[in-house]
Amino acid sequence: MSCQSLSCVGGGLQGQPRRLPALPFAVGLLGGRRMGIFAKMKWQSSDDLGPHPAGHRDRHRDLFLARLARAPSLRSMTGPFLPLPLPATRTAATARLAAFLPRAGLAYAARRNEDLPGHPHVSGLSPYLRHRLLTEAEVIDATLRAHPQGAEKFLAEVWWRTYWKGWLERRPGIWSAYRLGLTAALNRVQTESGLRQQWQAACEGTTGIDGFDHWAQELVATGYLHNHARMWFASIWIFTLRLPWELGADFFLRHLIDGDPASNTLSWRWVGGLHTPGKTYAATADNIARNTNGRFHPTGLARSCPPLPMPPHPAPRAMPQSDALYPGLPTALMLHEEDLAGDGFPDLPKDTPLMFLVTTPRRSTLAINPLVTDFVEQALNDTAHRLAQPDAPRFTDASLEPLADHLAAQGFAQLATPYAPIGPTAAALQRLAPLLDARGIRLARLLRMHDAEAWPHATHGFFRFREAVMAS
Repeated sequence: MSCQSLSCVGGGLQGQPRRLPALPFAVGLLGGRRMGIFAKMKWQSSDDLGPHPAGHRDRHRDLFLARLARAPSLRSMTGPFLPLPLPATRTAATARLAAFLPRAGLAYAARRNEDLPGHPHVSGLSPYLRHRLLTEAEVIDATLRAHPQGAEKFLAEVWWRTYWKGWLERRPGIWSAYRLGLTAALNRVQTESGLRQQWQAACEGTTGIDGFDHWAQELVATGYLHNHARMWFASIWIFTLRLPWELGADFFLRHLIDGDPASNTLSWRWVGGLHTPGKTYAATADNIARNTNGRFHPTGLARSCPPLPMPPHPAPRAMPQSDALYPGLPTALMLHEEDLAGDGFPDLPKDTPLMFLVTTPRRSTLAINPLVTDFVEQALNDTAHRLAQPDAPRFTDASLEPLADHLAAQGFAQLATPYAPIGPTAAALQRLAPLLDARGIRLARLLRMHDAEAWPHATHGFFRFREAVMAS
């Protein structure tokens, strides 16, 4: 990111810029198949991508991708374009890492802020990291082996995701407040026709704002936005369109394949001045034009970006602790979409019976982009086959009672599962725990060493966190 693009953060909208660490939306990636441009209001279900008929959605996507393919800037470029859609497999993740590592140093630092067709200058790892088909520890270790020096910019991007998770984990009330704010905003959409029309135009990419409309359509069509475009988009949503930030965060979480509760929620709050009090991020036409190679030069962007009103941050709660895993108890392993690596359980036999918990539809009360659900489905299939249990049963947060009954019927006394950070999966595990306890079954939530060592440092801003974790 250039210093110019951070003028709101560095000391006033037009103040002297200062250097900041890597982009807070974290490493970006995508997928691509079918989509719904605007999700019809549905409060309890995610089955409908209306109101556009499927044929309309397909034509819209095909026209968008065809226009993108014809872009002169794409035809004239050479380089390591992202292969879309990305396969949701561990093999694809490790291959993507290996292919990117030669560019993770100075090459990445020099051009990471450029939002160009084909996205040749990003790592492409974020969907894998988000679902932990690839772990942060693996990426950090491989990067340092390939670049003992010079890869600090990329490593900071990886650490941003850990920082966001640790910061939110110790302040769960922030997530609860977001969900309450989203419900209030959606209720306003139902009753205020002007707001509903503005929201729909923003989601469909029909606002008339150069760049913004393209990014809205690209996000829905591909499940991806470049990191820098995410920041511009959020700034325009909040300060130029003056839409509730919670609606924008929800739009991202429904459509981003790499979207997770902590990174997404806190990044939107960061742009709006709710994370670092009084510091906002302003999208400027010059910065957009410079980092898109002149593709976009919007007019009429907000010149003033005052921070949104906010209550004080809650005091951080104590660090979560990993549960003990009791050897000798009949144990099953339950993986979920927050951690599908399938490793990190040295005390469990390799043939420990496997099951899955799926909470993808709970990322929003509105419809989830099929690109997101498809990626999770493929990742679950890959994990089941990697662990040689292709028929491992799957449960959802709507079938927790049957899950508990299944474990009891099979004679299990302990259920091991990776620790799930704040979000729908953690909420489901919280509801599952007393159901298991009533059947005499222990729930052992196992915290990875990477998180246990890093999260205690997520107490203030990223600078302090970075100094603690990247100096070690």
